[in-house]
Amino acid sequence: MLPIKWHSEPIRTPLGTDTQRIRFPNPCGVCFSLLGSRKAPHICEGAKMELQVRLFIDFWNFQLNWNSRTNKDPLDWRKAPIGLVSAAQAQLDTAGMGDSLRVAETRVYASYDTANPEDRRLKGWLDSFLDRQPGMRVFTRERRSQPRPIRCSSCGYEVSLCSNCSQLYRHSAEKGVDSAIVTDLLSLAWESAFDVAILVSSDADYVPAVERLQEKGFKIINATWSGYGHHLARTCWASFEIDSLIPSLRRT
Repeated sequence: MLPIKWHSEPIRTPLGTDTQRIRFPNPCGVCFSLLGSRKAPHICEGAKMELQVRLFIDFWNFQLNWNSRTNKDPLDWRKAPIGLVSAAQAQLDTAGMGDSLRVAETRVYASYDTANPEDRRLKGWLDSFLDRQPGMRVFTRERRSQPRPIRCSSCGYEVSLCSNCSQLYRHSAEKGVDSAIVTDLLSLAWESAFDVAILVSSDADYVPAVERLQEKGFKIINATWSGYGHHLARTCWASFEIDSLIPSLRRT
């Protein structure tokens, strides 16, 4: 039996960018004659697609759910892309697709409160460590806390100061992360920068963008946590729960 030799041929996408590559095991004569040309390749038996995948991770959605499920066990963020892509590959295999995923980039989106010392340390870690990992890009958004009293749901009475330390109750709303992820999903899709996106979030706000992208032929795979994000998970082409990946993502 002859050894299998893999050949690659660019495929022209509707937007004119060569992003997908077709692989031929011992290609037939027609396939071989088209290698290196700009013509659409002949799809012979055994042909497989290599799909480019980008990961879009909502940092706080991921980290807070991890903390609540592991009692704040240390998470090895360097292992996250491999684990998430392996789970996504299993979804393609379950669907009977012989295509393989090739990681192009992992994008992590986080916000931080400048008035919070812990958040300032987090910002330093994101910039000095995580953003320097191979294939990782970190995007941060500043959020500012504002005074916000606590209101009793029964009588409506509001309390503005902590009874213990007399400091104002403050609220720091998440700002900018959702819009940044949606913007990048749409703009990178327009550039044909991915074939498959792994969206790591449970937020239903992403549903309209996901629906639009999937109408255009992109596959969005949702990585979520058990008990959360049912609407987004149902909308995406496929989904899986991150809970099963916890043992492999713990830092040792």
